[in-house]
Amino acid sequence: MRSIRHLLVFLMHLSLGTFAERFSNGYYYQDIVNGNGGMYFHRIRLLVESSQPLVSAVQGSNVTLPCHYRYEPELSSPRRTRVKWFWQPEPVHGGLQERDVMVAIGTRHRSYGDFKGRVRLRRSAPGDASLVINPLQSDDTGRYRCEIIDGLEDESITVHLKFRGVVFPYYSHRGRYLMNFHEAKEACEQQDAHLTTFEQLFAAWEEGLDWCNAGWLADGTAQYPVSVPREACGGTDLAPGVRSYGPRDKDLDRFDAFCFTSSIRGEVYFLQHHSKLNFTEAGEACQNDGGRIAKVGQLYAAWRFVGFDQCDAGWLADGSVRYPIVTPRINCGLSEPGVRSFGFPPKHLKNGVYCYKVRW
Repeated sequence: MRSIRHLLVFLMHLSLGTFAERFSNGYYYQDIVNGNGGMYFHRIRLLVESSQPLVSAVQGSNVTLPCHYRYEPELSSPRRTRVKWFWQPEPVHGGLQERDVMVAIGTRHRSYGDFKGRVRLRRSAPGDASLVINPLQSDDTGRYRCEIIDGLEDESITVHLKFRGVVFPYYSHRGRYLMNFHEAKEACEQQDAHLTTFEQLFAAWEEGLDWCNAGWLADGTAQYPVSVPREACGGTDLAPGVRSYGPRDKDLDRFDAFCFTSSIRGEVYFLQHHSKLNFTEAGEACQNDGGRIAKVGQLYAAWRFVGFDQCDAGWLADGSVRYPIVTPRINCGLSEPGVRSFGFPPKHLKNGVYCYKVRW
């Protein structure tokens, strides 16, 4: 009877294939008949990993969010898996739920929403499910989740995407502390930037940003960074840090703005002209050169990302006059690198001009 029972077990497994798979407790198991008619279990575990859980990129560029999957032990032949990517905006966007980015099964794939036509899987090697986004748009930052589904099993990892950029203070041409939240938001956007988040302002403070005027942030608070405590900036008794007025009335309260730019999609340059120009002439000169007068955010991006250094005051699109300094030197402003500002002089005065050309 024992030999007959062994024979029946052998024939059953032979009819199902030498290796019969099943799923239990988060693992795949292969039931293998040994030479003595018995069975032993060999479990195969799906692992999903990312070599870079935090990715920094620049708006307008492309980025790859790493995601790889493998099996332990390694399989001798590939399995059919489904790859899904999800995106969840930062809390500043309203704490929205996860949204579909794309799904892929074999060579078939589908992208969704604003990601349609901008995303693909890299697939540079077996198990590579990395997401490529090209180009990056202003609202793409947030939490991305890569999910690998194999039969009844699924595993996932999370990659956070943030923009590498520069924070700069901005105030109205009418004067200080004259913008409500909505006006500050619009002012930043007009300068090819966005209201900064607290995390971005804090990182800028850690890099040395010191500004004694409170400005709107994207979360509706008014804050300012202080590296050197002084009486005019909250007093000398307070430690350095980011000072906050907390949430403010977005319609009634008035502050400056802290803007954040992460765009290097074009070239900013100082126009070499035979004479200095008033504001109207400056705009026309840039147009005649095939470009347009540069915005404040574009000048800051050129200073930070490509090391633009020019010791010549020039008009910008908002009517301000500024110049970027990477290497401080005599007659070029203060001892620290930065974008120097002369504020908003009368537009009939003569200055140079900074122009901007889009790269195709």
